[in-house]
Amino acid sequence: MLSSSIQRGIVISQVLAWHFYASPVLADDSAELAKKAQNPIAAMYSLPVQYNWDQKLGPTGDGKRSLTNIQPVLPFSLNADWNLISRTILPVIDQHGLAPRGIADKSGVGDVTQSFFFSPKQPTTSGWILGAGPVLLIPTASDDLLGGEQWGAGPTVVALKQANGWTHGVLANHIWGLEGSPADDKEKINQTFLQPFLSYTTGSFTTFGINSESTYNWQSQEWAVPINLTVTQLLRLGGQPLTVQAGPRYWIESPKDGPQGWGFRVAVTLLFPR
Repeated sequence: MLSSSIQRGIVISQVLAWHFYASPVLADDSAELAKKAQNPIAAMYSLPVQYNWDQKLGPTGDGKRSLTNIQPVLPFSLNADWNLISRTILPVIDQHGLAPRGIADKSGVGDVTQSFFFSPKQPTTSGWILGAGPVLLIPTASDDLLGGEQWGAGPTVVALKQANGWTHGVLANHIWGLEGSPADDKEKINQTFLQPFLSYTTGSFTTFGINSESTYNWQSQEWAVPINLTVTQLLRLGGQPLTVQAGPRYWIESPKDGPQGWGFRVAVTLLFPR
């Protein structure tokens, strides 16, 4: 039988498809809206809710994990030339089978990642959209098994270019743990995150994308490298623009006891253009 996590993912996909399929966005500004939806530092309020399912975790490979990321994006105009873009990631985690006797079976919130990007309102002369600023790791986990139990901070940057339906670029950050002595069973955080991305948006505002959300742990010297393939559709529901996304993911590199093989992603992003 399918696990409850897989069943939830299938139900989510079916509900989204049933509700949103026949409601394409028809507004004249749809092309610009679809373009902004692919820009992680667009000056547009948005609320992405992203569900990820992964398998084969833990020493026995029997573990499964559902990860729902709630990711509000809030832009602030600083002056005529600069924006400040706030990006928050609040993970909601449900994991099972990672350790014997269910001792690691936990559900709750994880640590919040909070990024701030100072971004010029105009692209460079060559068309690049840039942003840079600080990133914070906030120890909000509801259980010590769901977080690092320490504060972290570091720099974050993003660079992307959009032309002729194509969007390509990279988002990166590095976080160092700020605690002098983390909990006995926790290593000090020292990790680099790299997210190269490439997508193409069609005339019907369907976007086909590929990205990797790779993390390198400098303490354990291990990579975590998933490849995500996504299809995203821009829609309108009762006048509210949104995108619906789905696609598989595959782990080409994973740390010890990390996920293996195939997983999948389903996401909905509410868009609030100014």
